[in-house]
Parts: sequence; C-alpha cells; structure tokens
Amino acid sequence: MLRLLGILVTIVAAVGAALVTWPQFFRLEREFPFAQLVSLRPVLAVAFAVVALVGLLLCAGRRTRGFGAGIAMVAVLACVANVGVLAWRGLGSTDLPDPTDDSIRVMTWNTAGEATDVDAVVKTAIAMQVDVVALPETNADTGEAIAIAMRERGNPMWVHEENYEGWDATYTTLLISPDLGDYSVVESQSSGTTNTSIVPSVVAMPVDGDGPTIVAVHAVAPRQDDMADWRNDLRWLADQCASENVIMAGDFNATVDHMDRFGTDGGDLGRCIDAARTTGNGAVGTWDTAWPALLGTPIDHVMSTDVWRATGSVVLTSLDGTASDHRPVIVQLEPAG
Repeated sequence: MLRLLGILVTIVAAVGAALVTWPQFFRLEREFPFAQLVSLRPVLAVAFAVVALVGLLLCAGRRTRGFGAGIAMVAVLACVANVGVLAWRGLGSTDLPDPTDDSIRVMTWNTAGEATDVDAVVKTAIAMQVDVVALPETNADTGEAIAIAMRERGNPMWVHEENYEGWDATYTTLLISPDLGDYSVVESQSSGTTNTSIVPSVVAMPVDGDGPTIVAVHAVAPRQDDMADWRNDLRWLADQCASENVIMAGDFNATVDHMDRFGTDGGDLGRCIDAARTTGNGAVGTWDTAWPALLGTPIDHVMSTDVWRATGSVVLTSLDGTASDHRPVIVQLEPAG
C-alpha cells in the first residue's frame, strides 16, 4: 500500500513539475497560479534542487529508497530543464557596441514614481547615449524635468506622455531624440480598446511617416484579480506590433513565457522580438532589485520587429537599492538591412 502511495505521489510530482516548468504546453502560461510560478523560473530551479537533495536523503532509508529515488529523479530533471531554459535565454552579457550613424539606443526604466531621482535617470540616459527612453510610472512633470536636464547637458528630448490621472503608476512618459524626427502620440485602436487597461502605454508615430512606431509599454501586473486585464493588455500590445517597423520598450509585467502564442512571423509578441533574449540577457531579472539579478524576473523588455537587429543589451545592476525596484534595460538596435 505504501509503495503504491509512493508511486502515485511521484506521478503527481512529475505532472506538477511539468506544469510549472513548461505551462505553455498545457496552455496555462497566462492562468493563475502558473503565470506567477513560471515567472520565477530561477527560484523554481533552486526549489527543485532542494527537493532533489531531500529525495537523495530519503534514498538512505531502506523503506523509502524507491520513493526517494523517484522524487529525486523528477526534481533533477525539472531543475535541469529550468536551468537549460535560463541558459538558452542568456545569463548575462554587458556587450554594447559603439553607436553607429544608423543605430538607435533604447532605454526602459520603470522609475516607481518618486523612488527614482531625476538626476539618476538623466545621468544614466546620457552615459548610455540613448535616443529613446520609456519611463513607466513617471508623471508628466518628472518627464519634463528629465528632458530639460538632458537638454541643458546637450542631449535634447521631445516629451510624450499618457496618463489616467491618478498617482505616478497611472502615468507613462516617452522621451524621443529630435534626431529621430518629429513624433506625435496617437490613439491606437485594437479590438475595441484604445490602450492598456489599468496603467497606460504611449504609442508615438513619426509625423512624416518615416521611422519606427515607438511604444512605451506598461501592462498591468498579473495579480489574481487583474488576470483578465493583464491578458488583454498583452493581446493589445501584440496588436500594436503587427506592422513592419515598430520598437516597443517598457514594463510588460510579463516574461517571454507569458507571450507564447501571441507571436507572429517569428516574433515573441506580435512581430516584435525580445532584444535581451537575442543578446544574452534574456534570463537576467529586471525586477525586483531586492533580489540578485539571476534570481529576479525579466519583465522589462525592449522589443522590435525584424527590420531592426539587436546588437547588444545591458541590464544595469549598479543602481540596485538606490532607486526603483526595477532595473534599467538598454539595447542597441541596428537596421537589419
């Protein structure tokens, strides 16, 4: 009887490990609680390693040897699978090539409102020589202060913003260098919606039609009560990346696991491809800064359609503990042609 119970528990453990390791196979990657669990893939890998150790310890007992071996095997396979996914996506790269005449450098940083000092954003943007800055949770006054400070240091920026007239989280600011031309914010239409649901995104299009559409992203977090809005936000963002020339950057509150089946034509989300994943930083956590980067969750992204090629990316950890709970992400894009 105990042996049968052990077999059943091992089978249940194997199914559970498969569900949390690759919920996409079961189409559960955007369902509670699998969406939350798969976003913690590094923590899952550590947890499975601990379970494997416990299983090996159980192997020391004659009566528990078979059960311990089965649990250890399941946990080892799940740990290896999670580590393999993380390694394939990239465990960290700091390679950012010198800017070229045709390159665009994009930075995204969820500033968490007043948690991040204006000067910190300005110094980072100027040091990284960025052309586009997506700033979720940054209100209009702060965005203008950043742009003025950058202009005074020889790096002017046009300021665009969307807001739902609440606290800082209901604002998203987008800065674009005049070198990229004139841009205007447009009201995007997709399936009866005009924007992301609870926190706003900014969609800016070139006035003369020459250049990429630029989207500063902020999707709602996948809290249990907001799961439907979160799924709709990801679907809306995928629709914004349906045209040929798009750059999106911001806080997606989603990893590439959650984007499964929202990609088209080889893209991760719509036609957009995650730059960090293709440049060695896809598994580096951008949230929460209280955790080591390799134990965090990569929910802040710079993405683009395939007319652009990401040639390097950086997830900055030097500001951990001094500003927002999100890390800045900087990506260099080059025309693919």
